[in-house]
Amino acid sequence: MPSPLWAFDEIVRATGGRAERATGAAVTGLSIDTRTLAPGDLFVALKDQRDGHAFVTQAFKAGASAALVAEGYEPQPDDGPLIRVRDTLAGLEALGRAARERLAPEARVIAVTGSAGKTGTKEMLRAGLSVLGPTHAADKSFNNHWGVPLTLARMPAGTRYGVFEIGMNHPGEITPLTRLVRPHVAIVTTVEPVHLAQFPNVEAIADAKAEIFLGLEPGGAAVINRDNPHYERLRRHAEAAGARVVTFGQDARADIHPKVMELAADGTTLEIELAGRALRYRLAVPGSHIAVNALAVAAALHEVGADAEKALEALAELPPPPGRGTRIELALAEGRILLIDETYNANPASMRAALAVLGTVPRSRYARRIAVLGDMLELGPDEKQHHLALKAALDAAGTDLVFACGPNMAHVFAALESARQGAWTERSDELVAPLVAALRPGDAVMIKGSNGSRMGVVVEALKKNAGA
Repeated sequence: MPSPLWAFDEIVRATGGRAERATGAAVTGLSIDTRTLAPGDLFVALKDQRDGHAFVTQAFKAGASAALVAEGYEPQPDDGPLIRVRDTLAGLEALGRAARERLAPEARVIAVTGSAGKTGTKEMLRAGLSVLGPTHAADKSFNNHWGVPLTLARMPAGTRYGVFEIGMNHPGEITPLTRLVRPHVAIVTTVEPVHLAQFPNVEAIADAKAEIFLGLEPGGAAVINRDNPHYERLRRHAEAAGARVVTFGQDARADIHPKVMELAADGTTLEIELAGRALRYRLAVPGSHIAVNALAVAAALHEVGADAEKALEALAELPPPPGRGTRIELALAEGRILLIDETYNANPASMRAALAVLGTVPRSRYARRIAVLGDMLELGPDEKQHHLALKAALDAAGTDLVFACGPNMAHVFAALESARQGAWTERSDELVAPLVAALRPGDAVMIKGSNGSRMGVVVEALKKNAGA
């Protein structure tokens, strides 16, 4: 049986709630979704895309220990213990705040934001720190207004290292989340033209990302990408927040930069100098963008006083998160192809990075490089230019065929010479048939697009076609 995460009375006190229908048993986890709820969880009835109060009774039938509900909820006969609060999101935030406050003084917390690379960096930190002590990090990409407090509230009291991903779509969204997390180290992986539909320019995005420094604990460190053109802007924000600035990147002026960076199709070997010591470590995930983020990981490990050498060894066995470069070999009738699944979202920086990785696939094993691309969304008035700019990355990667869908990808598709034009369609599902018809044994196929482009449909269709 899982260890208790919270006592029922602790939750009541932390949320300022009112207990109803008797005192509940100890809570072993938290859930906001009855489809993934485990017995012993506290069910939090959030009002988001759907009103969680409609699922409270279902949560108890699935084994929930208790439910956090808002004033006005009418209990049903099959309901169990309730904790009633004015607002369930505020109650979840209060529980997350209590979880952060109960950590031991020696515990260390790291927060990560950036236009790209947040989840991969978080997962590298999770893997490395887990070999050193009890480590807690967000599931998936739980980095928004409910994901961060949910991750906090799920954090066991005995956690030695906490790692949190913080995202945003609009100005001001990071500030309340970083003040909940109160990190000792805050990383900004990069600033890129993402969510420009909600920002006047990229400088405003940099300002929004820099909000993460506002939650730093006294004496905390801001870990900033020295290669990024907005480095100086970020540095000024960090210093204004009282942070100690630590830099990483390929720039030789960065505090943590590679003495050696050996890029290969199956990973990267890095050699760095950290606190006067030479460290050499390997990454199982290929790509220079992954390698640069691994420099930020090394910097953060050092800043929290962790054994960086031991922690970095774990990265040699760490696969990419789902949809972020996962490699699958699929069988065709006459042979095999390599599928590179990059379907978890896209922006200009991550698209260029994914194409660069495709360009490292060895011709000796995979004769053709095929890019399957969906629209990058939320890029604002310059969306056409951002898509057209991908032609240079397609050329540099040595792509042999390009399949594309969406009105914006039509621009770059039209700019290609006819020999490289596989097919263009309006929707991702329409792309499946021409792509399958064109595939040959020995092809390497990389698929990427924004979530709204639904490129996962193409991945699943290829798997189904191959019987995977």
